[in-house]
Amino acid sequence: MATGRSTGSAAPGRTATASPVADVLDVVPAEQSVARSATTRPLKRGSEYAVLLRRVRAAGLLDRQWRYYVGKTAIVLGAFVAGWAAFFLLGDSWWQLLVAAFLAAVFAQFAFLGHDAGHRQIFGTRRADYLYGVLAGNLAIGLSIGWWTSNHNRHHAHPNTEGADPDIMGILAHSDDRARTGKGFRRFIFRHQGWLFFPMLLLEAGSLHFASVRAVFKWPIPNRFWEGVLLGAHFAGYLAAVFLVLSPGKAVVFILVQQGLFGFYMGCTFAPNHKGMAVLAEDDATDFLRRQVLTSRNVRGSLLVDTALGGLNYQIEHHLFPSMPRSNLRRAQPIVREFCAEIGVPYRQTGLFESYSQAVQHLHSVGTSLR
Repeated sequence: MATGRSTGSAAPGRTATASPVADVLDVVPAEQSVARSATTRPLKRGSEYAVLLRRVRAAGLLDRQWRYYVGKTAIVLGAFVAGWAAFFLLGDSWWQLLVAAFLAAVFAQFAFLGHDAGHRQIFGTRRADYLYGVLAGNLAIGLSIGWWTSNHNRHHAHPNTEGADPDIMGILAHSDDRARTGKGFRRFIFRHQGWLFFPMLLLEAGSLHFASVRAVFKWPIPNRFWEGVLLGAHFAGYLAAVFLVLSPGKAVVFILVQQGLFGFYMGCTFAPNHKGMAVLAEDDATDFLRRQVLTSRNVRGSLLVDTALGGLNYQIEHHLFPSMPRSNLRRAQPIVREFCAEIGVPYRQTGLFESYSQAVQHLHSVGTSLR
């Protein structure tokens, strides 16, 4: 039951290993390559993204950030080891629920690193980033990097686009037209989705695990065998550790708390990004730059917010430049915001809690249309 990310909308035949925007930093559309400087003459719409891209390149914001990712990986890996060490030291105790909450946050941080690797933000090469991704995703937290990359690239190519973006084709309705297609239990969910959104996030991790396993068996993702082996190693190790250390009752509660909070955390990082922003028709012809900006919302950052949300609070910059290293998104923001003002494109940014309010209000408004 995916609430922030759809897990059941993509047919195996539509799986892709690359998207039109996955390599946007390496290949600029032909109509953009002839762009002229915004300071010399009025911009043509097809040239605007190329002008912005040149400004970002000139600022060095697409350069790899090895030191940042070495440090980030060391911190997250250290927290992962410390969490499981505490788990084994505590033994069969209800205090383990604190460890479960801690490991939920650590799993989310690993997911952010897997996300960055999937976009080739870390090494900048397909092979190296894929290897990093399967270790951070498949092995560490039980999420298939092959499935995620395929699904997520489609989202980036068609954000908030009905019939094309898998993230708005799940259990929630993001438009009145989609809500009216609901039947039976799905219609019930649509009607009450504003109230159900946060409770349903507790099921998000289970949905992501299920989608990962299903993809390994049914989707033509690359390296299916090895992805399956690493997923199996994760689940076997996780369940063995929990049931060997804890009594059966405590083990079940530990899993429910740890996975529930992991999913809740992930869902809370997805929620501010696109919910309540423009929803486009499948045949919409909006150009790339406007499609990414108008469907995305930024959350005002700080060191705490940037860390907690894995840099996804700079959603506009991330969508415009998917392979930009996470640590550069904050520096790219003023350039992008200034450029949007220059060409008259609305740039939406709000506080964290206000972003949740806007997202839930939108879901509630769509659900109300069925009453």
